[in-house]
Amino acid sequence: MRSREARGEVVGSGELGFDASRVRPQATPQPALTFDDGPDPLWTPPMLDALYRAGVRATFFVIAPLALKHPHLVSATLNAGHGVEFHCVEHLRHTHRSRREVEADTREGLRMLRSLRVEPRLWRPPWGILAPWTKKVAEEFGLRLAPWSVDTHDWRGDPAPEMLRRAEPRLGPGSVVLMHDGLGPGARRGGCEETVALVGGLVALLRSMGCEPAPLTLPPEAPVGFPSPTEHWEVGGAS
Repeated sequence: MRSREARGEVVGSGELGFDASRVRPQATPQPALTFDDGPDPLWTPPMLDALYRAGVRATFFVIAPLALKHPHLVSATLNAGHGVEFHCVEHLRHTHRSRREVEADTREGLRMLRSLRVEPRLWRPPWGILAPWTKKVAEEFGLRLAPWSVDTHDWRGDPAPEMLRRAEPRLGPGSVVLMHDGLGPGARRGGCEETVALVGGLVALLRSMGCEPAPLTLPPEAPVGFPSPTEHWEVGGAS
């Protein structure tokens, strides 16, 4: 008899995900600023403004129905030189869904984004949580899984200086920083103002280390680490 995994059923034996301690730097020595859960009509514009003031480009992993609802924000993001990549249609853990459901979600999300003339190359699954077959699904759709190495935990609404202090030990050449320009499931904050405030200090700190942020570019055969240490995954967090 085929295994549940082979049959494409939900695998509920724990949550597997990106192990930040095993993520290689991105393809260049430049760090990458990344944002999940947008676009958001209230918070994406000030995030783009903050990036413009800092003079850097970033990568946005978008929720496809929101992108379809706010195409002008997708256009503004692309016109500013940022990357737009795929997050999801429904923000659900892969370990809570069957393989077939995730394949359908991915197919529909890519269709939505391509209708906006966006051709994603990278995929960051919700919460960065991977089922045993997630990597195979990514390969089927020609996508690379996009991890991170620095989690700001901005979904909690902590003050920008506190987030910067916690992030500093992990920052350096090739760092991939996770932030959010939308209020995804599990977010404890009422807005993204502290993330907007974080951008300038984060860029200044990286530049003080001799690092200039750039859009995310993964090296060949970047590992995705199974399973993730529990310290990297707080219940109720957002990504």
